[in-house]
Amino acid sequence: MERNIGEKAIEFLRCLEIYDFSSAQAMCTDTAAVWQNDGKGAQAIGESLEHFKSFAATVSSLRYDIIRQFQNSNEVLQQQVLRLEMTDGSRREAHAAVYFRFEGGLIDRIEEAVYTVPTDKAS
Repeated sequence: MERNIGEKAIEFLRCLEIYDFSSAQAMCTDTAAVWQNDGKGAQAIGESLEHFKSFAATVSSLRYDIIRQFQNSNEVLQQQVLRLEMTDGSRREAHAAVYFRFEGGLIDRIEEAVYTVPTDKAS
């Protein structure tokens, strides 16, 4: 039985958690784009994953917690928290609302509005 698109959106994030960027990209169309509220505009999925890969090198661990998720036939909207443990032992959280659009069962667009919340430094 094929997974629904909500499960596919979560699987994409699980690939990022384990630094499996090739599997994450394989879940996307060739023309997939990613927009974030960083003022840079939309990027091709490959470029976005390269940026994330550089960022991930600065963390000890990362985990996405999905707070809630809504979906229709080809779109998923979810609220999530990215929990980070940095290499210096500090912890951070990035809260986001994320939109996934699917085409033919593959992710074709991701839009993410994110803000970071500093948390306590590890003891």
